[in-house]
Amino acid sequence: CQWGPFSLENFAATMSYACISLVLLLFSPVKPEVNEEVRYPEQEIHNAATLVENKLTEEADSAFGDRFDEELVIHPLQSGDAYANFLFRTRWDLDLLQPGSKVSHYRLFPKSLGQVISKYAVRELHLSFTQGFWRTQAWGEPFLQAPAGAELWVWFDETNNDIDRSWKELTNVLSGIFCASLNFVDSTNTVSPTASFKPLGIVNVTDHKFLRHAVLPREIACTENLTPWKKLLPCGSKAGLATLLKAERLFYTSYHSQAVHIRPICKDSDCLSTSWELTQSLSVVLDVHTSGQGKKEWSLFKMFSRTVTEACPLATRSTIYVDITNNDQENEILLTPTPVGQTEATVHGSKRTYAVYDLFQPQLYSASRSVNVILKWKQRQELSVVSVPLLYAERYVSGYGLQTGEINTLIYNNHAFRAFPVLLMETVPWYLRLYVHTLTIITKGKENKPSYIHYEPAKDRKRPHLLEMLIQLPAGSVTKVTIQFERALLKWTEYPPDPNHGFYVSSSVLSASVPSVVSMTVYDGDNIPMSTKIFPFSDGSSYFVRLYTEPLLVNLPTPDFSMPYNVICLTCTVVAVGYGSLYNLLTRTFQIDEQSGSRLTVRLANFIRRMRGVPPL
Repeated sequence: CQWGPFSLENFAATMSYACISLVLLLFSPVKPEVNEEVRYPEQEIHNAATLVENKLTEEADSAFGDRFDEELVIHPLQSGDAYANFLFRTRWDLDLLQPGSKVSHYRLFPKSLGQVISKYAVRELHLSFTQGFWRTQAWGEPFLQAPAGAELWVWFDETNNDIDRSWKELTNVLSGIFCASLNFVDSTNTVSPTASFKPLGIVNVTDHKFLRHAVLPREIACTENLTPWKKLLPCGSKAGLATLLKAERLFYTSYHSQAVHIRPICKDSDCLSTSWELTQSLSVVLDVHTSGQGKKEWSLFKMFSRTVTEACPLATRSTIYVDITNNDQENEILLTPTPVGQTEATVHGSKRTYAVYDLFQPQLYSASRSVNVILKWKQRQELSVVSVPLLYAERYVSGYGLQTGEINTLIYNNHAFRAFPVLLMETVPWYLRLYVHTLTIITKGKENKPSYIHYEPAKDRKRPHLLEMLIQLPAGSVTKVTIQFERALLKWTEYPPDPNHGFYVSSSVLSASVPSVVSMTVYDGDNIPMSTKIFPFSDGSSYFVRLYTEPLLVNLPTPDFSMPYNVICLTCTVVAVGYGSLYNLLTRTFQIDEQSGSRLTVRLANFIRRMRGVPPL
């Protein structure tokens, strides 16, 4: 029984009562009155089943303490695109890492992930699959950015005695769960950062030896990753906001990123017990400006080819938020249907205003059986100037030839009067041999010495380079970080099938506490988007942000793979001709063929032979 032994008696009593009620309803000869609504047996059966389901759901909620929330935040970008961020959060009031605890009943929390946490003593798990690159200068700052490809970083519990073995087995298990190539994560692309990736949940382990981080920049996100991701949801893709997740629309976008975050949180304000929080996020950027014939208006049906018919029955909250911060007299926004309310939240140091659609409100379905949010501008809007974010970075490779090169990172601080530090992390593969003595940091034409630096040199075919630096960024400045490297010559068996395409280098990671332009008011409640509370901030003057640069594509010295092909072809030809002739001579039998024919034929042949000067037969 999925509900467990806690409600067997109540379940039996409820089902008995429901069965008796159904029998009485089905065989009752009473006819309805003229003004009374006609109620058919099928409708009564459905209502009785609904009552049973609601009663069992309430009992399960009280026993397990599960909670599931879903939301969709739509943000019209100044470039004419639309940024849609889906977020599904499952909370489970149970401590899986408690000694002696054994969990065998799962309701809303996925059993596959619960068993992984319990078996490998995982404290936090963060996994993302991203296709494309987030263009910060054109789109602004996202709620949660991820690097191109696949990223996985895990905090293990201090009770885990063999971190490396657990890490290897965990990557193989996650590879099977999400149908990804995470089994290619090994020691050559795994690092243990000292300061860049701190726990996002309850902090009880801060020693970086329990942390593992890896990036596969060449991993491609596709439908095979989306399908198992949707199956982790309590309602799957059958109800709620997940019905909008149509693969052929999500992957036909400028940017696509899906992630899974698991962390322990406090169960109450006193934080005497622990709960587990599973956050599934999916972010897409849709080019609705091009698809809308030059118009910036959009709708759910235009973006996802579907509408919302109902909220997830297992969800406690199901909400759609539409960013209407720029709604004023000059840029008046028309929303259809009319939102049930508005709310304000502080996002990345700026106050945003959102129109709220509660999918549990029956008035949203009064006009039709589905909800199709439509946004239009009262006047035709032209593409506006994009506001420059306070912090962003760029990265590129310079140099010529296939022997040496240089990695350049540009960090921009666009704050007018505030300076702040930035933690930069570089992970470089072992086949790019860094010259650390060539590291230079230039700000406004002067050398900028980092206040903290941590470097772990690479070992050939064993581990990559790890470089972490804490750099102070002056106000209104551009900081350039450069370091030279030498390309290594690989073994011919270590090259991929397309070596001339190049080798990918994972993105740089920037972590900073950016000063806020406005006061960071703590909004605590269920009326603001959950996406604004992913990164908690300590004070009201700054907010935490983690950015990723572009991945690099570096060419290595590549041998001429056509020469082995030519050698193989020539060798095979010689062997075939030589061995074939020898085999033919050794196995062929020679016999004398006695000629037989008429005397007239022999005379004619001898005559011709005499004419040619050849001895007769």
